[in-house]
Amino acid sequence: MLNEYFLYGDIGGTKTLLQMAQAETDGIRELLTKRYDSTAYASFSNVLSDFLQQAGTDCPPQSACFAVAGPIAAQQVQLTNLHWQLDSNELAALFSIPRVKLVNDFEAAALGIAALSDDDQVILQVGQPHAQAMRVILGAGTGMGVAWLVPDGARDLTIATEAGHVDFAPRNPQEIDLWHVLQQQFGHVSVERILSGPGLTQIYNFLQARQKTLSGAPSPALKEDSGATITTLAQTHQHPLAIKSLHLFAEIYGAYAGNLALTGLCRGGVYLAGGIAPRIVPILRSGGFMQAFCDKGRFSALMQEIPVHVITNPQVGLLGARREAQRLLTH
Repeated sequence: MLNEYFLYGDIGGTKTLLQMAQAETDGIRELLTKRYDSTAYASFSNVLSDFLQQAGTDCPPQSACFAVAGPIAAQQVQLTNLHWQLDSNELAALFSIPRVKLVNDFEAAALGIAALSDDDQVILQVGQPHAQAMRVILGAGTGMGVAWLVPDGARDLTIATEAGHVDFAPRNPQEIDLWHVLQQQFGHVSVERILSGPGLTQIYNFLQARQKTLSGAPSPALKEDSGATITTLAQTHQHPLAIKSLHLFAEIYGAYAGNLALTGLCRGGVYLAGGIAPRIVPILRSGGFMQAFCDKGRFSALMQEIPVHVITNPQVGLLGARREAQRLLTH
């Protein structure tokens, strides 16, 4: 519907990105975009209240879609990595928004793939894409998110998952040792314990414990989530242990992405999103990721036919939430 406001956002354990737009005859006019530090607010309602006050529109938005990092049930969600609880009905009533919908953050990212340009992606493997085949989007960041994209005529279906919490499957003696260390610490060792910002820190500390220094370079002790620090150490300072950590991270990432691709027979493509992959593209391109991705025994040749992309647009989830919020205007 024209000239009506709609609201959408990407809500994560680290940051929240909100945007207000207006549907016009010649397209969409973005009115306000604002980024929030999620950990600085007691609730999402406090964030949304501040945003709507700053937007200053003469009437409330007519629809809203929020992509949330957590499992959604009956339009309610508890964020996986933050003590926020969201309920679409409560948000609709509190802010006088007629239609409010919550979607999983990677479900929104899957919806956002259609809005990406070639400049928003880096190709790791061209493959032989099948237009009407399944696709999967996954991404390491604060946690590990996964969603499926299933072709269904004119409109793709998205399936949210919590596949980041399946068991980590070590493939060699080094990864078995890593699993053992984490199993003693956490009990259950999920993929997310390794393929995430905190997981990259676990890998670094694991390697550090076995090699106090490498080539004389100091190895600083790192806190729970120091993934960004490790990336900087590797890329800016050429720190050997940080580089080694990123390569091990990439190999485990590739093996897991390959498992998902094989599980869904994702001939339509595999898309890496999240905060980490775009920052380590040279590492992902160096060989270890794709070697582990394709190393599936009798199905290795098939794996070489599956396209693999890194999404470099950090707002892919916001793009998907926008598509859904706009659709809600007419439903």
